[in-house]
Amino acid sequence: MNLKLLLFLVPAIVLGNDLKTLLDVASSSNKLVLSKNLMEKSRAKNVEAANSSYYPTIDLGAYYKRDDAPSPFQAGDVFSAYAKVGVDLYDGGKASYSIKENEALRKASQFDASSYSKSLQLRIVEDFFGVKSAEATLGALSEADAQLLAELQRVKKFYEVGSTTQDEIDRLEAAYENNRYSISSARYQISSLKKSLSLKVGSKISDLDQSSLREPVALDEELSDEILKLQANASSLDFVAKALDSNYLPALRLEDAYSVYGYSRKDPKVTPVNNQNELMLTLNMRLFDMGAISKRQESLFLEKEALLREIEQFEEEQKSEVELALLKIETVKAQIASAKSSLDSSSGAYETIMKKYSIGYVDYVTYLDALTVKTQAKAQYETARNNLQIAYATYYYRTNKDIKDFIK
Repeated sequence: MNLKLLLFLVPAIVLGNDLKTLLDVASSSNKLVLSKNLMEKSRAKNVEAANSSYYPTIDLGAYYKRDDAPSPFQAGDVFSAYAKVGVDLYDGGKASYSIKENEALRKASQFDASSYSKSLQLRIVEDFFGVKSAEATLGALSEADAQLLAELQRVKKFYEVGSTTQDEIDRLEAAYENNRYSISSARYQISSLKKSLSLKVGSKISDLDQSSLREPVALDEELSDEILKLQANASSLDFVAKALDSNYLPALRLEDAYSVYGYSRKDPKVTPVNNQNELMLTLNMRLFDMGAISKRQESLFLEKEALLREIEQFEEEQKSEVELALLKIETVKAQIASAKSSLDSSSGAYETIMKKYSIGYVDYVTYLDALTVKTQAKAQYETARNNLQIAYATYYYRTNKDIKDFIK
């Protein structure tokens, strides 16, 4: 297959990969990531356009004018073509502030793209380990399914020779069908999470390889990209307000135009101008506008103040979220220790009760309770381990780190 065609088809291929691969694919396939990146490029073009305002402008033009009644001083038909070069000698700083405004907006767009990308990474991690937890639950239920089926078949043989009761068979069948119901729910959950993961990654997902994140060490807390975006937007408003001040300063422009003319239906006694070079220096300055500009500036200052209050709130929230993320890590670690102890105890208890049940020392109720506890403990332990990976990723996200950098 042609290599270029293969690369084109990669996003549509069913993937079975580790977490880092999925995050890499999402950065180039997720439609919203691509949209944010395009918006950033658009802002960059605005910066280039603002920088171009310092360069001279060149215009070409032509016109035709017809008068029904020519006069000795004006031909009936006039043809003209011209070229004009102009440059702003001084604009009160308007172009400079426009460049700074657009640069701030470009940074805001850049932070917006980064913020979305990092939040997407966290959601992919949550889905990834959500699938792993659901698969662990399915594994525990499948193991219980095999044990229940084997026990049900054994008890039915005893029933045929009159060594047990219908009640015991009914109870085991109910437990078996209930477990099958839970298996169906777990399979649906896996399919649902994989579908969600596929949408986020931008590619179809099949099997997931094992992945884990490094345990966080002391990290510098960086302001979130969302806060940095708001700061950049606030900065852009400052430059807009300063650019408005330039309206009260003189604007000086120099233009040089060269025109050529042609005529028909003209007075033969009059020799018209056939070409003309015109040099013009213009000065413009606003003296009065009923306070329109100052009111616009007041509006901008209020808008900036609103952004600053929003930034303060987000800074407080981020600090609290970092503390909660650290607390979550410690909490999940304690849960893993408890779940491991529960699994060891329930596994040991189940083995003992299973042996006693097989020789009739305990009844089927005790046996089923022991099997249920062991199954739940196994699923709970694996879920807790996966939750720790999510807790790690959440901490990295809250400290504004790139989660991909911390995958083992």
